[in-house]
Amino acid sequence: MMWFTVWTLLVLGTLAGAFFLGRDLYRKGRRLLAELDRASQVFGEAAQRGESRADELVLTAPAPVDLTDPEPARARRALAAAATGRRRAARQVRHDAAYARWRSFTH
Repeated sequence: MMWFTVWTLLVLGTLAGAFFLGRDLYRKGRRLLAELDRASQVFGEAAQRGESRADELVLTAPAPVDLTDPEPARARRALAAAATGRRRAARQVRHDAAYARWRSFTH
């Protein structure tokens, strides 16, 4: 009689544990599916924004350079160098700001 009671309690405990585990997994699965649905919507919106931005960017082949007249090539090179300088200066400003923030945390 004692073993029957022990085994009955073990089986009932196992079934109760399986119920709670299954319920927890079900709830987590529902939340995961809801999050995946939201992620797919965000991804779709990002893809649409990317497509619209790609339509704005018109990639054209560079114009051929006439080597008999080097002045236009020098002008384009000067423009490119100026743009590079502006990007370098902006990057240095960002780096300086980041380093100042990091120093404020350590001092």
